[in-house]
Amino acid sequence: MARWLLPTQDPWSTPFAETLLSQLSLAPGLHILDVASGHGIPAFYLAEQVGPTGHVLGIDLSAGQVARAQAIQGTQLPWLSFACHDVRTLPDELPLFDRITGNLSVMFFRPNREETLRGLIRHLKPGGQLVLTFPSLGTFDSLWQRVDHELLRRGHSAERERFHVYLAERPSAKDARRWLSAFAMIGIAVIEQPLEVVSGPGRAFLNHPLLRGGFLDDVYECFEDQRQADDMMRAISADLASFSPLIALRCVMSGWKAAAR
Repeated sequence: MARWLLPTQDPWSTPFAETLLSQLSLAPGLHILDVASGHGIPAFYLAEQVGPTGHVLGIDLSAGQVARAQAIQGTQLPWLSFACHDVRTLPDELPLFDRITGNLSVMFFRPNREETLRGLIRHLKPGGQLVLTFPSLGTFDSLWQRVDHELLRRGHSAERERFHVYLAERPSAKDARRWLSAFAMIGIAVIEQPLEVVSGPGRAFLNHPLLRGGFLDDVYECFEDQRQADDMMRAISADLASFSPLIALRCVMSGWKAAAR
């Protein structure tokens, strides 16, 4: 039995990683680049699958995340390594890889996602596969509609305008298919799967680990006066029933680089 199973206690990274693995073709001996690798979901799983004849390099912009992954690894899986790199500016000396993956990675490709994707594909071997996951446009739509209604009701016109800019910037499954097609990838598959996020009202919602420090921050950043943001979000958090269930869309994009002729 595999020792490096995906952790069952992670309600966000693991479901997205499962979606990624459903599309990723794995075999012993492969060399894999895992971008925005965080603390190792699913880098550890990938390393066990490719075995000692392969190699997995996990890269992340956060030195803290890299250090955490290295601490978990210890001396195990010596064909797995972690390093600090910005996926948007990959060094030219990186080799070519058989597979490039990135769980929940596309959100870190801003401001120019298409150019970042182009850079990734440059490091993919001919005949290699790219598989990335991200929460796509439509994620938590019921919440955003409730926020928009409250912004309008309270007369926060400037904040509402900023909020709409945030919403329009979120990538969609259609965007993913367009990007892969633009780079002449073949065998393209773009799939969305729903994921319900369960929360209680009030503080349970405002401090939810999958929302605060992530999606909810987009709302707070629309306000110059954080007291107004806090007041509005407390009112919304008490009205959880009006926007439940909270549904995220797990999008996985997969494509193959055409083999050299």
